[in-house]
Amino acid sequence: MLKEKVESLLNKALEEHPSLFLIDFTVGGDNTIRVVLDGDDGVNLQDCMDVSRAIEHNLDREEEDFSLEVTSAGATSSLQLPRQYKKNIGRKLLVRIEEGELEGNLTQATEESITLEWKAREPKPVGKGKVTVQKKREIPFSEIHEAKVILKF
Repeated sequence: MLKEKVESLLNKALEEHPSLFLIDFTVGGDNTIRVVLDGDDGVNLQDCMDVSRAIEHNLDREEEDFSLEVTSAGATSSLQLPRQYKKNIGRKLLVRIEEGELEGNLTQATEESITLEWKAREPKPVGKGKVTVQKKREIPFSEIHEAKVILKF
């Protein structure tokens, strides 16, 4: 009952903030409501407060006791949705796939896959030494075990 009511309020709040989208939503056995958001332009404190109020102000604590936590997906969180990849085009990603890890710039993101580009040192086709080559790989979401943005400081 509580989960359905909160879900309805959450959906309504997200409709009023179209740049925001849901990453995770849970209601624990102890009525702990946890909402994790992301946004096409990021998520600020005001966004979290707006969504929190939209839920909290429409629930009756006399009817049901609950705790509510509305947070943004952290900078070190794994990317989960195509929409998150799209907002990170141009940034460097670390992507874990079956064969290992790839590190490169995210140059494209569709509903089915991403494209990473990076430079690699490879042996020259003829002669000794190495040459720097530009690599490019399209990776379907189904092959991605985990992907994170590499933060630069």
